[in-house]
Amino acid sequence: MVRIMAMTTSQEWLIQPPIETLKEDTIAWYWMDFDQPTEEESSLLASFFAFHPLAIEDCLQFLQRPKLEYYGDHNFLVMHALNEHSLSAHEVDLFIGERFIVSFHLDPLKELSATWEYFKNMKPSLSITPLEVGHRIMDKIVDTYFPIVQSIEDHLLDIENNYQKGNKHSFIQQTFDVRSDLLKVRRTIFPMRDLLYRMLESRRFLINDQQKAYFHDIYDHLLKLCEMIDSSREMTSDIRDNYISLNSYKMNTIMKTLTVITTIFMPLTFLAGIYGMNFENMPELKTENGYFILLGFMVFIGIGMYIWFRKKGWFDQE
Repeated sequence: MVRIMAMTTSQEWLIQPPIETLKEDTIAWYWMDFDQPTEEESSLLASFFAFHPLAIEDCLQFLQRPKLEYYGDHNFLVMHALNEHSLSAHEVDLFIGERFIVSFHLDPLKELSATWEYFKNMKPSLSITPLEVGHRIMDKIVDTYFPIVQSIEDHLLDIENNYQKGNKHSFIQQTFDVRSDLLKVRRTIFPMRDLLYRMLESRRFLINDQQKAYFHDIYDHLLKLCEMIDSSREMTSDIRDNYISLNSYKMNTIMKTLTVITTIFMPLTFLAGIYGMNFENMPELKTENGYFILLGFMVFIGIGMYIWFRKKGWFDQE
């Protein structure tokens, strides 16, 4: 589907005018949105607009990184929208010139539909420019990042709270799932931040100071999102390390206890081994009450070693 919106020099909106009228002098500028286009509709990028073949190739072959390219009388931008459920990236391509803006996306995107309705219901004015439409699209896309990142943060806090309450079931797996989600959104948001930075610093992307302030606002949002992602990743690392450290501490405590018990039983096992041998010439075997004396001696050794280890702090849990 191809949607067309045009602003006339007499300050009127034209919705879905014939494509041939877009090159008339009465058209101040226009926006053409390629929403899940067919092959025939996609061919308009070359036949009607004569865009650069490399830019057209970038549109048709998903998935490009967010980037900015310059082609003569227009700029070409690749942006990514995020699916709030799967966290998969959806590519949005923009061609922005002085008299036109062309958006191209292979998936239905609510950000584009919301922007379309926004300008469709706006009072027509020649002060509206294609760059303003591009800013609005980009702003809508970036705004949808916040609920996604905040949802991941909330999930991470729930994991930590559940662990502190003693619910350790599949704890480490949940933590790694969150890290995986953070990696997915990071692959989209960080390149988008770099894209905005290049737009603001570029001398070939014509943007005045007033317009730059609006794009700088989007850049600030992306910086905030990047900080939130890095903070969450550090938090997952801390939780994982704390979990591993706590498990190691518990294991060391258990091993220490078992080592003490084993050490106490070593001399007792040694004595039992000696008097368990079947030699005939063992004088102690003929001793009256020798069995009870040996048992008493073994009990004395065991209690004595236990008291000695206790004083040494080997049974302490801290």
